[in-house]
Amino acid sequence: MGARRATGSAFSRPNGHLPTVEEVSAGGVVITPASRGFEVAIIARYNRGGRLEWCLPKGHPEGAESHEEAAVREVEEETGIAGSILTQLGSIEYWFTVPTHRVHKTVHHYLMEAVGGELTIEKDPDHEAVDVAWVNLDQLDRILSFPNERRIVAAAKQVIQDSL
Repeated sequence: MGARRATGSAFSRPNGHLPTVEEVSAGGVVITPASRGFEVAIIARYNRGGRLEWCLPKGHPEGAESHEEAAVREVEEETGIAGSILTQLGSIEYWFTVPTHRVHKTVHHYLMEAVGGELTIEKDPDHEAVDVAWVNLDQLDRILSFPNERRIVAAAKQVIQDSL
């Protein structure tokens, strides 16, 4: 996994601090026209604490994949929907801690148009997604678990409005 890089050693912890690992992921807001505006494919997964969270599909680049290539692949793996990138929406950063290290994660998001496939979690090789759904773009604020992903969706709404 070339997307993870330790910036400290688990064996040499100055001042008792945990080492930091940098992680990069990519994903997207994949849209399809609906009777009322647009729908977005989102996934449900259990977090490390066992709580169900609804979120945008995303994952780590594999090998020499670009962020764009990883986003398209991850969206299709986690939702079953093939997407074509329309534009970059922005990136979010956050921190979390696991028992052995701290993680600084950056996630690059893209607005995508659904160009094929069927909604399913059966293509997810990691089996992280436990459910998938098309949700109206205007309802995502009430469903997505994370404020930073709601801000990405707001950026997607603005791009869509500006293009109409």
